[in-house]
Amino acid sequence: MIIRKLNLINFRNYKKITITFDKKINIFIGDNAQGKTNILESIYFLALTKSYRTTDLNLINKKYENAKVKGEIKNNNIFKSLTIELSHEKKKVKVNNNEIKKISEYITNLNVILMSPEDINILQGTPAERRNFLNIELSQLSKNYIKKYNEFNKILKIRNNYLKMLYKSSNTDYRYLDSVTENLIEREIEIYQERKKFIDFINNRIDKIYENITGIKNFKVIYETNVDLEDFSKEKIRKKLIQKYQSSLKKEIENGMTIYGPHRDDLRFLIDNDDIKIYGSQGQQKISIIALKLSEIEIFKEMTNTYPILLLDDVFSELDIKNRNKLIGYINKDIQVIITTNDTRGINRKFLEEAKIFKVKDGIVTEKVGKK
Repeated sequence: MIIRKLNLINFRNYKKITITFDKKINIFIGDNAQGKTNILESIYFLALTKSYRTTDLNLINKKYENAKVKGEIKNNNIFKSLTIELSHEKKKVKVNNNEIKKISEYITNLNVILMSPEDINILQGTPAERRNFLNIELSQLSKNYIKKYNEFNKILKIRNNYLKMLYKSSNTDYRYLDSVTENLIEREIEIYQERKKFIDFINNRIDKIYENITGIKNFKVIYETNVDLEDFSKEKIRKKLIQKYQSSLKKEIENGMTIYGPHRDDLRFLIDNDDIKIYGSQGQQKISIIALKLSEIEIFKEMTNTYPILLLDDVFSELDIKNRNKLIGYINKDIQVIITTNDTRGINRKFLEEAKIFKVKDGIVTEKVGKK
């Protein structure tokens, strides 16, 4: 999968711009606050219909009421045009100029893996941030996951509202609650299974990647559910959830919320069973997130039959020269990569010679020609 061309209108600091990408390596060079990250953000927005940095309204240039992002995509010799039109009132997504009513039906058209300095929050941040990581990646990989996760959230809201009502009333008829709970469990089973499959894929790759970069072995990601699942078969998950909901009914009514479920999941990152969040150095933590993202590349290829686009947002500034080039060494020649950086010092010369390089200054993008 590659993005061939990008058109921005009133997006961030770009009034109107068209960028044509190389199918392999693209590097955007510029000082801070010139607009290079906005380019990566627009591609991410085109893929997932939301920014990784801010809310929708902040994406529209302050001088205008509307913004538009359009990209020409090639995926296994199939060409598509993807468009997102954004205003203060609504967001409209299109594939080949045909409007798609449900966002869940649009996502998966363009797959991206983003690495940015903010990714450290996956490790250092809250469980909600780690769940958000899982949801974003799985949404790109599986339309079924998006569907089941959206249904789960709707049913969860209904169940929580009914629990609050039971607390306030003298109603002791739990038949409706049982029906809602049964529907919730059916969605939870698939969410648990999809997340477990994804983490298993990660763990099949991440230890070797981390070792090759750092020389340290035994790195793994632990998927933690608050229902203590050990067996992720359908019936075992159902049995465990039924048991948890039955035993916690009084507590859930008193709290007016569903205590157990995938909305309480978490991830832990371990080296030799030591939690990197607690015991890892700053460098180990940064490399662990890079290894996490690199391990996803082959997962996307295996599950979607195409490589994602790799977006590296100012990642090189976080690494020393040795680790910069180790990261470059992991970039598959069959994957399109789009990089932002302040400068190219210390980057492998061969890599630079194969790249299409752009200069970004004051929202103006120019292709750099001549010696790189």
